[in-house]
Amino acid sequence: MTDGEKVESQDPLSLSGGEGPAQEKSPGEVEENKKRNGESKGAAAEKESFEPPEGGWGWVVMLAAMWCNGSVFGIQNAFGIIYVSLLKEFGSPDDEDLRFKTAWVGSLSMGMIFFCSPIVSVCTDLLGCRITAVGGAAVALVGLLGSSFVTSLGPMYFTYGIVFACGCSFAYQPSLVILGHYFKKRLGLVNGIVTAGSSLFSVVLPLVLRALLERVGLANTLRVLCIFVFILMLAGFTYKPLLPQVTISSKAGRRCPPLSKVFNVKIWKSVGYCIWAFGIPAALYGYFVPYVHLMKHVEERFGKDVNKEVLLMCIGVTSGLGRLIFGRVADYVPGVNKVFLQVASFLVIGLMSMMIPLCNIFGGLIAVCLLMGLFDGCFICIMAPIAFELVGSQDVSQAIGFLLGMMSVPMTVGPPIAGFLRDRLGSYDVAFYLAGIPPMIGGATLCLIPWVESRRKRRALKSEGHKSVMKRCRRADSSLRGPGVCSRWMITVTACASFLGLGMSISVLGPTLGDLAINVKQNISNISHVFVGRSAGYMGGSLLAGFLFEFMNHHLLLEGSCQTQAWSVGVQWGIQKPWSQDKTRVANAQMLSKGQTEIRNL
Repeated sequence: MTDGEKVESQDPLSLSGGEGPAQEKSPGEVEENKKRNGESKGAAAEKESFEPPEGGWGWVVMLAAMWCNGSVFGIQNAFGIIYVSLLKEFGSPDDEDLRFKTAWVGSLSMGMIFFCSPIVSVCTDLLGCRITAVGGAAVALVGLLGSSFVTSLGPMYFTYGIVFACGCSFAYQPSLVILGHYFKKRLGLVNGIVTAGSSLFSVVLPLVLRALLERVGLANTLRVLCIFVFILMLAGFTYKPLLPQVTISSKAGRRCPPLSKVFNVKIWKSVGYCIWAFGIPAALYGYFVPYVHLMKHVEERFGKDVNKEVLLMCIGVTSGLGRLIFGRVADYVPGVNKVFLQVASFLVIGLMSMMIPLCNIFGGLIAVCLLMGLFDGCFICIMAPIAFELVGSQDVSQAIGFLLGMMSVPMTVGPPIAGFLRDRLGSYDVAFYLAGIPPMIGGATLCLIPWVESRRKRRALKSEGHKSVMKRCRRADSSLRGPGVCSRWMITVTACASFLGLGMSISVLGPTLGDLAINVKQNISNISHVFVGRSAGYMGGSLLAGFLFEFMNHHLLLEGSCQTQAWSVGVQWGIQKPWSQDKTRVANAQMLSKGQTEIRNL
């Protein structure tokens, strides 16, 4: 019973026993009560039966979301270009903490985008995708335009680092939510295209920003970027929602989402999610450091004339490729084992960060950035699938929102620490070495998730008493429990017998080939193809067995291999029997050969 139904049942007129007009409601009132009291149930039913159009206006929404993703993160990823200009514009040679202070501008901006994610999730539920996105883009426009008029770093922290970033956060998250209103079967493809927008902008914007900064200066460059944000605001108007909004209404018609929708504490009961929510932020303390300080490091190491923007382009291009490649690979990795892809990504990203100071040639830096971008795309594209595996589809929105909020802290703190180390030590080398350590630690922490989830699933199966399911799990998952004592001894005995026969056949092969050589052409080199065939068969059999093991029962595969071996032994025995039994023929052949040799010697 909804709140509206409770209010109506307490009306004294409705409780009276008479049959007056007070109980007879007009059709309009009845319809209004139905809408008010059954709003959440009706919306939920419509949501279950809703089928996305898989196109139409959805393609326009996809392009708008792609522009949103590209403009927001393209500007953030190209901050290294703006960072160099900020040092020249607001810095002074006497300031020892100049790089530390300047790095806070980009760090605050990137951190606030993720920090606001839980709040954006609530606002999207309350206000809808269109209002949230347009309002956020308007705030971002005001912040970026205000940044073009400031003359010191202090106001820049507020206008660019807080106002602009908060607006971008409110504009970005609805662009991902709205895609589910228009696509279901093609949602993976559409998500890939939308997220590739940031890679495309990361390739183009460094070149555009460099040209603008050289010609019109920092202030006018920020005003040109306001055009991108204004188009982002117009793109938000295309977010026409199709899914019915589930609400619980009072008699006054005020919409109010359930408390569990706003603060979902159930996700924190999952140990796997808690490890994931700790490991990802722990790995990101050094993640944003190359985006902020790499340009200045290249300028100090290779000079100002080098085309340093190529490095950001390399990261952007391979990041887009990584999202497409590893997104497809992740579809074939079952369950939470997708976490191992993120583990590999963090290990490579950390290693590449440590390789940056060791590159004394520009080509080496290009190779490092290519690998870093490739695995950066891998890390990003499988975040949502892992969240689905850990908490389920009902809680995934809150799970991602809280994770992004926790990611804001390390992404905000990392670059200023790197700038502080540069100011104190006079070089970026130690900063990049230290930036590679957190990704490795965070990646190692994530390795616990598959083990924890496996234990949780086994415990759940045991508690429910699903013995039949447990038996199937034991057969399917060798890690649950090995075979019994009798079974292990039987396997041991049969394995010994099998390899005993194999050893005998290999031992007999040499003398047998000697007999064959005498009876065929008297030259052992002419039958060397037998050894080649044996090697090829051994290698081919191993590969074939490994391939068929994925599709066949191992008992059938073992039976087939035994039958094949028995058939081959029978054929060999049939071929070798006439020569092996005819001792006289073999002796005569040897005597004839010896006699011919003596005649030639005479």
